[in-house]
Amino acid sequence: MISPEQVLKEKFGYDSFRHEQQAIIANVLKGSDSFVLMPTGGGKSLCYQIPALIFGGVTVVVSPLIALMKDQVDALRVNGIPAAFVNSTQDAGEQREVIDALKNNSLKLLYVSPERLFSNDGHFLNFLKKCEISLFAIDEAHCISQWGHDFRPEYRQLALLKQHFPKTPVIALTATADRQTREDILDKLNLDNPSIFVSSFNRENLFYAVEKKAEMFRKMTDYLEDHRDDSGIIYCLSRDGTESLAAKLFKKGFKAKAYHAGLDQQTRQQHQEEFLRDDIRIIVATVAFGMGINKSNVRFVIHADMPKNIEGYYQETGRAGRDGLPSDALLFYSPGDVIKLRGFATVENNFAQTEIMLAKLNKMASFCEIRTCRRKFLLNYFGEEAPVNCGNCDTCVNDYEKIDATIPAQKLLSAVFRLQGRFGANYVVDFLKGSDSEKIRAEHKLLKTYGAGAELSKNQWMDYLRDLVALGYLQQTDDKFPLLKLTEMSGPVLKGEEQVWLVKASEQKEEKKYAAKTELPYEKELFDLLKSLRKQLADDDKVPPYVIFSDATLVEMASYFPLTIDEMRKISGVGEMKLERYGGNFLKEIQQYCIDNQLSSKIHQKTVGRQPRSSAPKEKLPDTKFISLDLFKRGKSITEIAALRNFSTNTIEGHLAHYVATGEIPLEAIVERSKVPAIEDAIQRYGNNALKPLKDALGDEFSYGEIKAVIAWMERNL
Repeated sequence: MISPEQVLKEKFGYDSFRHEQQAIIANVLKGSDSFVLMPTGGGKSLCYQIPALIFGGVTVVVSPLIALMKDQVDALRVNGIPAAFVNSTQDAGEQREVIDALKNNSLKLLYVSPERLFSNDGHFLNFLKKCEISLFAIDEAHCISQWGHDFRPEYRQLALLKQHFPKTPVIALTATADRQTREDILDKLNLDNPSIFVSSFNRENLFYAVEKKAEMFRKMTDYLEDHRDDSGIIYCLSRDGTESLAAKLFKKGFKAKAYHAGLDQQTRQQHQEEFLRDDIRIIVATVAFGMGINKSNVRFVIHADMPKNIEGYYQETGRAGRDGLPSDALLFYSPGDVIKLRGFATVENNFAQTEIMLAKLNKMASFCEIRTCRRKFLLNYFGEEAPVNCGNCDTCVNDYEKIDATIPAQKLLSAVFRLQGRFGANYVVDFLKGSDSEKIRAEHKLLKTYGAGAELSKNQWMDYLRDLVALGYLQQTDDKFPLLKLTEMSGPVLKGEEQVWLVKASEQKEEKKYAAKTELPYEKELFDLLKSLRKQLADDDKVPPYVIFSDATLVEMASYFPLTIDEMRKISGVGEMKLERYGGNFLKEIQQYCIDNQLSSKIHQKTVGRQPRSSAPKEKLPDTKFISLDLFKRGKSITEIAALRNFSTNTIEGHLAHYVATGEIPLEAIVERSKVPAIEDAIQRYGNNALKPLKDALGDEFSYGEIKAVIAWMERNL
């Protein structure tokens, strides 16, 4: 049986697994149920796609969106994997073709929606019982939970799968779920003693930044001006907001279009296709756009409005940088966003869920307001530890001045203590400042701490308060009106046993740094040429460009300059089918660029893992001699080819001699006609079994390559 490592390399072009992919795949292959929580862009799809290619039957993938199905199927087919989907975009004939393929057992993966799976009183489900179903994969599994951010009631029916297919393993996958949502997913799906795999939520390549909404359009266009060649998504809260912003950006010369559920289906589909195929660079959308979109070359996600919860924010920002290259997540925030969103967080006739939604909204607001590490805040939210400084968010890279804030911290903690943890942030700060407002209770005005913080403004105290919450010295309850309470960390500060260092209150810096560029010293001009070629090939094949090769793969090509088929195999993301289909086109572009710029291959500098034996028919692929022939036919001299390929001229002459024997190159293209009689005479006297005696007899005026060419020509003419 073929190994998962072989499938990974041959079909997908990768040398090693990431996160817990290997353990997950092993669990699926032994027939056990699995629950997988893995960050967006972490490679969840491979966890079921690789077993699908090893199992004998077909894997059924339950997916919530039509766009996601088409995206995945396009990518699989380009890799030579038989896959299909069944959904409402197909006519009866197209659906019949898929059904026939299922009957013939000629598909490895079938994508369906939960609605389709349970349609017509279980007719489709009963049909699947007649097929060889090897695995069910439930993508975007958080949709089954009412605590999740994209609850889909129809997902609840998926609990029936284990009743209908008790012996078929199920793998449920999601990128975004807090502890409560995870428990709900496992409870609702009725899995059989599943193995649980939780990978780190840390997206190291994403740079998180929050800007104040004041002058948002100017700040946004300044950023976009620096990223004109990049693809990105801008999220807005309202439909009107998407259309208005898209129109303003278009007037500014940016290739931007709107996407929201209010547009007719044809327009939505057209705008999405244009974005996926890089015909437009920016899509301005509501959250209706993007679930499961696998466009790997999104370099930035901008939120023009604050999301409703951390889960939604995490998933939406996760659509940037899926290829692992540095990318930005920029959010524009105003406290007014929180007030606006409170209405959306209210669930009619469901007090418990309303409380949870409001608590999530408050956490989102806290993320926007903190001046400590944003990555730490996100990871802590999902129950994961993180260092105090990540080095890749706005608060960590912009070097805000830190001061000894032990005394302000003691005043704040003391105020919360004196008020017995029964009041919120605004009341605590007003009390601390000695406000004369009637809202401050008379008995509180008699307390020692009342008015102890009059030296700072309310905004400054709010800054310190948010920092103390973020660092764990204070906590806010998850209520509609959150209360401030002390924590275990409060005591040592109040007793003077611990210093507290905070960002200087109200310090602001207008200019912020954003994501660093890729660490690989790649040739930007070559990268752009390869992107242009990729776009052309993608248009010809009617697929999005990233389906051909990701930006990360092109960056490697533009860094290491692979010049042969074997060298191209060492580039991550180049599987055998793509190598056969597209390898020659990209090699020609790289070879020409290297000739023009006097560059040679650097593939020896790339460290690669073990490469499994390839089962692809190598004779279909151009070999090293063919590369030399191709360059020779394009007018390059033997000396130029040798320099380009980092070979000796003798080696290149040997390559070309092979094509003298086949008649593809005339002898005089390599050997001057005047030299041929002398070489013929030497061959007749000494034979052609060994080249050295011939070379010794002919002298330094004749090269080994010339001798090889004449031998080949004579053998052809026997």
